[in-house]
Order: sequence, then structure tokens, then C-alpha cells
Amino acid sequence: MIVKINNKDCKFYQYMGKFFGSRLVEKQVNDRIYDDDKKQWYLYMEDDNVLAFVSIQNKVIKNVYCYKEEYLEELLIYIKKEEKIKKSILTNKYVDVYKKCGFQIIDSETYKNFTTICENEKVS
Repeated sequence: MIVKINNKDCKFYQYMGKFFGSRLVEKQVNDRIYDDDKKQWYLYMEDDNVLAFVSIQNKVIKNVYCYKEEYLEELLIYIKKEEKIKKSILTNKYVDVYKKCGFQIIDSETYKNFTTICENEKVS
């Protein structure tokens, strides 16, 4: 099940609290996860457990995490149906999933632990 939530929702920290400040998650994705006020979170859930998530702010993807890549793939496909994603700098941990979901990787904007993605269209 996919749930759309923000940090004002009464169950937000019940679902997401364990990810904020987690060194294990940070090590896995090479990124820190913050609960900023204006982020919209898409959660892939099973039995009240978050198995993947994507946060978006102003149509820019900010955070990405998954227990299994197929969960992230489902989330990204769902999100693309709801939102027109702007150019986003994301952890390069999931580059293959971004490509599989139809995002373009901007090779000229690749960093040590991050990559830049955008909707599959011409990039100037």
C-alpha cells in the first residue's frame, strides 16, 4: 500500500521516526533524512511498516530509501503519475531504479555519492 503523508499527520513519527538520525539508513543511502515541514512523503507500507519512501518538496525529490528496490520502483511510478518532477539531486545508490522508472540521469551533474535526475525529456 502507498500512503501520502507529511510531518503534521498524527501517525507520521510512528511510521518515520526510526529513519531520522539512523546511522544504518544514512550509511545505506549515503544521505541524511530530515523531517522538513514542507516535504510530502510517499511511503510504501506493509502491515504498518515502511519498506520504502520518497520525500518531495516543490516537485523536487529530496530523500529516497528502500528495503527492496521493487518497492521504490512502485513508489516512483506512482509519484510520476501524480507529479511532474523537477531536476533532483539524489543518492546514487538507486541509479538503476531511477533509469528503470524512466528518469533521465544527467551525466554532467554526477557527484561522488549523488546523481542528478529529471523527467525523461530534453535537458538544457
